[in-house]
Amino acid sequence: MFLRSLCVFVAAFGSLIGFAEAADSKQPNVILIMTDDQGYAPVGRHGHPWIETPNMDKLYDESVRFTRMLVAPTCSPTRSALMTGRHPMRNGITHTILERERMTLDAVTLPQTLKKVGYTTGIFGKWHLGDEDEYQPNHRGFDEAFIHGAGGIGQAYDCSCADAPGNKYFNPAIRHNGKFVKTEGYCTDLFFTAALGWIKEKKDEDAPFFVYLVTNAPHAPFVSPKENAERFTKLGFDENAAGFYGMIENIDENLGRMMQKLDEWQLADDTVVIFMSDNGMSGGVSGKKGKPLGKSADGKDLWAYNAGMKGLKGSSDEGGVRVPFFVRWKGKIAPNRDVDRIAGHIDVFPTIAALAGAPLPEGQVEGRSLLPLVENENADWKDRYLFTHQGRWPTGAEPNNYEWKTFGVRNQKYRLVGEDALFDMEADPGQTTNVIDQHQDVAAAMKTAYDAWWKGTRPMMVNETAKMSPTRPFWEAYYAQEKEGGIPAWVPPQL
Repeated sequence: MFLRSLCVFVAAFGSLIGFAEAADSKQPNVILIMTDDQGYAPVGRHGHPWIETPNMDKLYDESVRFTRMLVAPTCSPTRSALMTGRHPMRNGITHTILERERMTLDAVTLPQTLKKVGYTTGIFGKWHLGDEDEYQPNHRGFDEAFIHGAGGIGQAYDCSCADAPGNKYFNPAIRHNGKFVKTEGYCTDLFFTAALGWIKEKKDEDAPFFVYLVTNAPHAPFVSPKENAERFTKLGFDENAAGFYGMIENIDENLGRMMQKLDEWQLADDTVVIFMSDNGMSGGVSGKKGKPLGKSADGKDLWAYNAGMKGLKGSSDEGGVRVPFFVRWKGKIAPNRDVDRIAGHIDVFPTIAALAGAPLPEGQVEGRSLLPLVENENADWKDRYLFTHQGRWPTGAEPNNYEWKTFGVRNQKYRLVGEDALFDMEADPGQTTNVIDQHQDVAAAMKTAYDAWWKGTRPMMVNETAKMSPTRPFWEAYYAQEKEGGIPAWVPPQL
């Protein structure tokens, strides 16, 4: 197994760092960090006028940046694409709740794939691909799982999708390898601390590690540590905006803490770090209803910043699906470069698999490894279509009735939004001018490709007839544990 894995690994890396050097290299550790509802704009290097993200900016400077990384409009769909390498709807995910966020059990996951070539794997934070036991990450390839339930800490719906009862962003109950523990502190700090403790434990072992660090921040409700929010309230922002921006600056502080530990533990040269978000920026702090986010000291309205894009979380426009995507590997990947080719959430699985030298599960992965573009931003790269659909039709509705609603198709030059709007994204990245009348042939080709894709996808929407669960699995497990022996305090690792 080791020799076969090494051969695959060397083949994957021959173009990246040279065959001879690759032969002497070991498989890299991989840390995939994904924030929730941050989107593309709230990063200092992306021109944001207020937010201070020195650690994201440093990672930006040290990375290859994919400037047009396109994901799903909402969270569960993107997460399933990362875990499988194929479109979310082909994993049965057409919503974020109501049993339609459960990732099909027939899929082979990224951690399962990595384990086949010797990796140990851990998830810290948000899973959101099914709260019923068989869907949980410890049954989907993760050796270590330190997670909250549902789509956000404290969420609970009339279905299986529900976090531990009574949870809040401070001192939440967390499910650690199937058992609940009571924590002390702020959620993002806790997830980074748990991940760092696990990395410290694994760093001297022979096996490489994969860390999936998935913050629930800055998802609503917009609650950050007081000191992070105060900077923005003093600037004149309302409570929501101050919380949102404060959450991101707290993430940035934790990112800096992680990068410092990688250096301290001499892991930076052996570890690929990927940073991204799961969908466009939250509409809750967008000013989309024509209201500013506050007033500055000199009385000027403070308006939201979205990097000149149309659309927010939940939209099929560019702003609904464009996210940061930074890839850093010190000493192996030439830093501070931009790749302007479109890339997608479906590409993350094959890219990480290629880094690890792991063969792909047969017939599942639709994405492409991005390593040729990581090596050379001007590499030959065949254009393609990437498909978006907002999903979220009513429970029990026939999906075919929604095929031609709230969808999008993107190639390198154009974005089709619905049947009647086409935008030249190279000439008009803000989507200000509909050019469908001038390029009806382009729109027709996109619609034909989309229709064929939909027809192949509809049979794979396996959750559409699922009955609503009468119970909330996290609640049941929490109360049973509480009755049987209680919820012990979590002991943070010494870093």
